[in-house]
Amino acid sequence: MADQHADTAEHDYVHGEMEISEQVSTWHLFVFLAKWGSLLTAALLLFLTVWFAVGAGFVAGLISGVALFVVGFLVLRSKPAH
Repeated sequence: MADQHADTAEHDYVHGEMEISEQVSTWHLFVFLAKWGSLLTAALLLFLTVWFAVGAGFVAGLISGVALFVVGFLVLRSKPAH
């Protein structure tokens, strides 16, 4: 026998009536962490690559990693709302 409750459950849903503040805040947190985590990972990889793979030394790696982070920070920071 088919479950009669399953037939009526689809009619109880009304599009746009759910509270989605938790989903919105979770999405904003995910975007924030992905954006800044990617920037930190890229700066760290550049620092380590210049330091060890290129052989330019610690200072050159540090300068390039910090420069990438600063440029990325300026590009990725939140823009003021109009």
